[in-house]
Amino acid sequence: MTSQKIGYIRVSSLDQNPERQLDGIPLDKIFTDKVSAKDTNRPQLQAALDHVRAGDTLIVHSMDRLARNVEDMLRLVREMNIRGVSVQFIKENMNFTAGNDDPRSTLMFTMLSAFAQFERSLIKERQREGITLAETKGVYKGRRPALTTERIAQLRERAATKLAKEFGISRETVYQYIRTKNEQTI
Repeated sequence: MTSQKIGYIRVSSLDQNPERQLDGIPLDKIFTDKVSAKDTNRPQLQAALDHVRAGDTLIVHSMDRLARNVEDMLRLVREMNIRGVSVQFIKENMNFTAGNDDPRSTLMFTMLSAFAQFERSLIKERQREGITLAETKGVYKGRRPALTTERIAQLRERAATKLAKEFGISRETVYQYIRTKNEQTI
């Protein structure tokens, strides 16, 4: 079985363009997540980890695309290296393979991981400060509702109708049960 070059791309939101990350790099397969890197519970990251085999190389644009905290970063790379998978970071020009325990590379890798974690913490801190300031000015209203008032009414009506039919009760009885805070009968 021949080794593969597997690309992992991550952007934080749906409107960001992932195209630039591994542009021009020949890859056998690409996994793309459009989620935050706050943890490693990302569908395409997990799929990439399941896909790679000994001898493969996982190629990532930059370290902060793989993980945003030191523990996750070190664990992911260590686990892949134990499985015989190399990890390559394009932007940082770093490559980690099993058995290559260069102390300088490990130090640099740990420091850069710490900077990615620090940057994430600063972003969250600035975000919290901005929200607090906007709230005090009365400007921040929170996230916009996903549904309009009319759509919410349609949702309730359709759900109540379906549940009433399924349980053999009236829609009003469904509403009464939903309004009840405990499991007492009406």
